[in-house]
Amino acid sequence: MNNGRRSQPPVARFASGRPENDLMSQALPKRKPVPRLRTFDYKGQFAYSITICTSNKSSVFTEEEIVDNILEILYAECTKMQFGLLAYCFMPDHLHLLLTGKERSELIKMITRFKQTSSFRFRKTYGKPLWQRGYYDHVLRKDEDVEVVAHYIWSNPIRKGLVELIKDYPFSGPREYLIDGPT
Repeated sequence: MNNGRRSQPPVARFASGRPENDLMSQALPKRKPVPRLRTFDYKGQFAYSITICTSNKSSVFTEEEIVDNILEILYAECTKMQFGLLAYCFMPDHLHLLLTGKERSELIKMITRFKQTSSFRFRKTYGKPLWQRGYYDHVLRKDEDVEVVAHYIWSNPIRKGLVELIKDYPFSGPREYLIDGPT
């Protein structure tokens, strides 16, 4: 007796109700959740330390032409979205940024635009994706010194053994802000 209800065959008793979806989801890697603060809107006058990784951690930022093209897009998006670019460092497989927002700045929108625009241009030129999904951010607290964070960003090539002095790494800047010294 089924009381007017249709019984489902055993193969349809998957979480999604569709066996093919569950088989596919088992084969695909699970996406990590985006690491954003749930109670913070990323808008306004804050400083942010950002890390964006290249697709599959590929060594992309090893040629001046590539870095210059991406840097041009970065400066344009910072200007459009009202962000100051205090520090950057293009490591071979990732990018570090130190940004400061103004009253109307929106970090998530700015990073999304930057990644979309640079990805489009890079794929058009080189035929492959540029960025991994997502990015890492750290909202600087009032007691964190932006100069210390900038110095940490610029010191990445030293820690990786690429150069001995900050000023010797060609893909860091802005050049006029670089703090001279090995560490």
